Amino acid sequence: MRVIYVGLTERKIIKEIQMVERSEIPVFRNDPIVVLILGFITCGLYLIYWNIKVALVLNKVSGKEAISPAVAIIAGCCIPVNVYFYYLCGQTLKDLGDLIGKPDLKGNATLLLILGFFLPFVAAMIVQGHINEIYEN
Repeated sequence: MRVIYVGLTERKIIKEIQMVERSEIPVFRNDPIVVLILGFITCGLYLIYWNIKVALVLNKVSGKEAISPAVAIIAGCCIPVNVYFYYLCGQTLKDLGDLIGKPDLKGNATLLLILGFFLPFVAAMIVQGHINEIYEN
């Protein structure tokens, strides 16, 4: 579920609720431990592919292009962009949480940002775990 705020004035806000069809979301289901292992074995090259696929899923869940493909590709090669990628992932957690029935998921945004800097493989595992929950229901 996505909420769009359209402001007519500063005090007047109209809410429009749109449901994201689960069938429209691209399927990208991996075991989080596989993301970790492939990330280590390929020296992070797998995470470039993973970033692109996750960007597609999260963009569809949020209903907008929250993460551009260019950011997803460059994030695999450049640490500051990688932190920005996980920041953007954290921004889409509210929409993802609404879709999977966990509205408190937005609270993990700061954790993703910190782990994206220090332990990006672990941040990827967390995001993949939440994405897998889309396909379990």
